[in-house]
Amino acid sequence: MSTPEHTASAPQPQSQSAAAAVRADNQDPSLFGQTPWQTVGPFFHFGLPWNGCADLTGPSQMGGRADLMPTGFAALRGPERRDAAAPVGERIQISGHVFDGRGRPVPDALLEIWQANASGCYRGSGFAGQGPASIDQGFFGFGRAATAEDGSFCFRTIRPGRVHFTSSGGALQAPHIALGVLGRGLLKRLMTRIYFDDEPSSAEDAILRLVPEHRRATLMAQRIDAAAGGAVPGSDPSAHYRFDVRLQGERETVFFDY
Repeated sequence: MSTPEHTASAPQPQSQSAAAAVRADNQDPSLFGQTPWQTVGPFFHFGLPWNGCADLTGPSQMGGRADLMPTGFAALRGPERRDAAAPVGERIQISGHVFDGRGRPVPDALLEIWQANASGCYRGSGFAGQGPASIDQGFFGFGRAATAEDGSFCFRTIRPGRVHFTSSGGALQAPHIALGVLGRGLLKRLMTRIYFDDEPSSAEDAILRLVPEHRRATLMAQRIDAAAGGAVPGSDPSAHYRFDVRLQGERETVFFDY
């Protein structure tokens, strides 16, 4: 026979007030609201961009979206250039849009670029490059840009020089900029390259020649400034290029495995 101290009492139903009290924890939507439903983003705008992150030529406000940033986001800082010398080389601007598979603009993507300086030297690579800008303390070579509501973005940078395939020399690659794309639904960043349609050496670039000829145009930035007859008189005199990113669809941008 069971003694009273060993007798298990039957569970009693909770009242509605008791059940509500149990939910007053870190799962309670009344405390924290609905949790984000997207697998990736739009959290990029919250912590990754900084003031001027899309301008590799000097201090500016390009790159981030203040309308999507929390209070105090301006405290985030990228490479400090306030007292740095201006980078050496020709200034260029690259603007465009990010489109999804249906041709709709993607308003919450984040783009990252990484490039060599004017002499073909990547910062921190240990390779000095060639020419007077071989070691350029004023150029960091890395930038970020958040897309706007219409899917647009813009970078201001230096035209990159030709880069050797290895630090010991060898064949030269055509001037290009490495581009990474992060966005909603992308569990892994997409990697591609930006080449320039007015650069003669692009025709002999070994990487570009691996791409089927009919798709190479998706990697070409089109010059649209005065030199190409497309700029407005009195506008920025730097070279201006248009480069769109299409995530899927008929004209999908070529992306590389890594």
